[in-house]
Amino acid sequence: MEALEQAAYEVEVYENRIDVLLSVHRESAERIDWLASAERAEPTRPLAASRNELSAKAKLDAYEPGLFARLFKLQQRQIDKLADRVEIARALDAQEFEQSVSAWRAEHSEWSSDKALAERLLVGDTKAKMDAIELFHPFEDVSMLGSSIAFQLHSNGVVEAVLNVHGERVVPSETKSLLQSGKLSTKKMPAGRFNELLQDYVCSCALRVGRELLAILPDDLVIVTATDRLLNAATGHLEEMPLLSVAISRRTLEALNLDAIDPSDSMKNFVHNMSFKKTTGFTAVSALPSSQFSV
Repeated sequence: MEALEQAAYEVEVYENRIDVLLSVHRESAERIDWLASAERAEPTRPLAASRNELSAKAKLDAYEPGLFARLFKLQQRQIDKLADRVEIARALDAQEFEQSVSAWRAEHSEWSSDKALAERLLVGDTKAKMDAIELFHPFEDVSMLGSSIAFQLHSNGVVEAVLNVHGERVVPSETKSLLQSGKLSTKKMPAGRFNELLQDYVCSCALRVGRELLAILPDDLVIVTATDRLLNAATGHLEEMPLLSVAISRRTLEALNLDAIDPSDSMKNFVHNMSFKKTTGFTAVSALPSSQFSV
């Protein structure tokens, strides 16, 4: 039973892995409203308050000794105790004010930096785009899958993400399934199946990167170029070359049902370069020239 349970677990992990590879594009951060950030009101500096002191002082002023206090001459002791509480309350007010000012300073600093970045982005400051990407760093999930990302800011303001997919390290080279007996069956993955999975993974990652960039930036278009090590027929060596280069527009992306699309087929909706055959996989293509697009 333990062996059968282990076999079922391994198949479940394998199938989940495949599902994750093909659904990278389905998640993304919420779009940032930079206009709202630019117009957000400045946080109001807190005012000093004496709430605790006034409450303690009111108790002191309203003090009337009871019979027990008068009988044992405890009035002054009780008055001194109430006076001490006024001092403690005054110190507590000061502490609470200091804490509120500290929180306000942090909020104001964030407000100031967000507003400044928003204003730069809204007037087309190209460096602000890279600052926004660095600030929000939204690609951790993609990196965990084995891909690394670099960014280029072209002279016309178009942002291009260069995604290195590390395909052979990410896509499994074996299939796992359960036999009728419940035992684990592990086989070498057929080349055609591997190539199809790789294509869908590459396209899914490209969509995800495009979504994340368009969520961060006010731009209407970004370019995503996916690269991997391919055989250069001219040199006979494996070299880092583009597999896919796609211009992802906001309007087209928002019109897609991203939970239902096939990542590879969805590339037809965008201007893109991709050369792929199920039998041989990817062949190198040229990255899209940014000059033919505008943001």
